[in-house]
Amino acid sequence: MAIYNPKSLKAEEFINDGEIRETLAYAEQNKNNIALIDEILEKARPQKTATGTFCRGLTHREASVLLACEIPEKVEEIYRLAEEIKLAFYGNRIVMFAPLYLSNYCVNGCLYCPYHFKNKHITRKKLTQEEIVKEVTALQDMGHKRLAIEAGEDPVNNPIEYILECIHTIYSVNHKNGAIRRVNVNIAATTVENYRLLKEAGIGTYILFQETYHKESYLQLHPTGPKHDYDYHTEAMDRAMEGGIDDVGLGVLFGLEMYKYEFAGLLMHAEHLEAVHGVGPHTISVPRVKHADDIDPDVFDNSIPDEMFEKIIACIRLAVPYTGMIISTRESQEVRERALKLGISQVSGASRTSVGGYTEKERPHDSEQFDVSDQRTLDEVVRWLMENGHIPSFCTACYREGRTGDRFMSLCKSGQILNCCHPNALMTLTEYLVDYASEETKRIGFAMIEQELAKIPKDKVREIARQNIEDIKNSNRRDFRF
Repeated sequence: MAIYNPKSLKAEEFINDGEIRETLAYAEQNKNNIALIDEILEKARPQKTATGTFCRGLTHREASVLLACEIPEKVEEIYRLAEEIKLAFYGNRIVMFAPLYLSNYCVNGCLYCPYHFKNKHITRKKLTQEEIVKEVTALQDMGHKRLAIEAGEDPVNNPIEYILECIHTIYSVNHKNGAIRRVNVNIAATTVENYRLLKEAGIGTYILFQETYHKESYLQLHPTGPKHDYDYHTEAMDRAMEGGIDDVGLGVLFGLEMYKYEFAGLLMHAEHLEAVHGVGPHTISVPRVKHADDIDPDVFDNSIPDEMFEKIIACIRLAVPYTGMIISTRESQEVRERALKLGISQVSGASRTSVGGYTEKERPHDSEQFDVSDQRTLDEVVRWLMENGHIPSFCTACYREGRTGDRFMSLCKSGQILNCCHPNALMTLTEYLVDYASEETKRIGFAMIEQELAKIPKDKVREIARQNIEDIKNSNRRDFRF
């Protein structure tokens, strides 16, 4: 029997079934232990230091106790603390991005995904480089600066050479004042050498959802194809980091397995990365199973209601205070609005989950990976964020200035976000307002920028940001950054 060891490079040891089951039993035994719950909440609370703000975070066991807790006043305290932690390290900024689906050819047999190779209903598509230019141009015309590219696993149709060529093409498109400044990559688990190639191509974050950490369920849900190999998939982030990628993004597909099990496994994976590589995940995503072609989410009997979904988000935020948290357009406007108060720091906007979807006037459904719940335009999402007190940020400066991995975490922990990321967010928001926004969005946005400039602590930084913003308004100069 495998023994739990977060420093091990073997999946069965750092995601250890016995440890998870003991954790869930411990959480159940202590879910009404007020003294312990108060102790855990106190540990999670941000502490002011001479150099910034410090947060200890929580272990997977401690966070699991909070997730199991059903005492109403303690649950409310979890929610308040989650928002406090998010504001302490990320401020009121919300990073914007869009997915770009390159190909839905796939050789895997995943039971929850419409790309599975047995699906004969879905239209199979793979973008040419010319089509990618058109897609990227459409995304730039919306105002996007950051993309997450997606492709099915197919060594013939979607080899690493194709992915690398696509990345090069995306970065080469500069339409009017548009530019894609960061390409994150969500493709299947691969080799150390291929991760090195992705790093050399200039990717931002490598994203790979575990789907489920429960090995028996994983094998049943992935009956055929290379993704059937649980260990190879689960150990992918270690290979990515060995290949030089220091920003990696974790996630599980909530609804495939019991949420408490997945929650503990997800945090154990984060702890493993910290123990082995000295830095945890750059982001954690929280997707839920959704309807899609040939996929009925009701078939999976582990779906979670909105209230528990929001509690999961809040508890993740307490456990990993420095990690970015992502919620996509899988979720409705209402769910996303509540989630923003519980720790979410990145959202997608105006997403199309079909291959070639951005160049179509009407939203195509014949090649979608999942149904999109929030179908608003990017302008509507940007305005909604600002009306709720959030700064929509199109910033990619940290990646391009080398502030990734442990360097980003040190910036976050030092409290220098307000002197760096905050002004960068305001400058990229100005770009969006000048180049793409509706008149009403401009009115709200410029008023917000004036208010938010005053929050920049350092006089010199504030004045440089103000001057750069005026330059953006009055010229075609773009891409200022600290």
